[in-house]
Amino acid sequence: MIKAMARHILVDTQEKCEDIKKQIESGTDFTELAKEHSQCPSGQQGGDLGEFTPGQMVKEFDQVVFNQEIGRVHGPIKTQFGFHLIEITSRSK
Repeated sequence: MIKAMARHILVDTQEKCEDIKKQIESGTDFTELAKEHSQCPSGQQGGDLGEFTPGQMVKEFDQVVFNQEIGRVHGPIKTQFGFHLIEITSRSK
């Protein structure tokens, strides 16, 4: 079964999500921004979600994590929880 590891930042607006993404692209540390801004409890661990398999996260999240480029920040991704920036840190088959 395919497995992945990812970290994310969850915020309540698309604008805030886009602003944080710009900060990351300008060199600000993802981990620090997650601790400062993420509304998910994982924010305190720098957004780290650990290892998971398809179906453990919401559909929109899975579509990114199991199909997009590893090591790049993707988003904003809208889910029922808000807007996410997702960085896929690893994926194995």
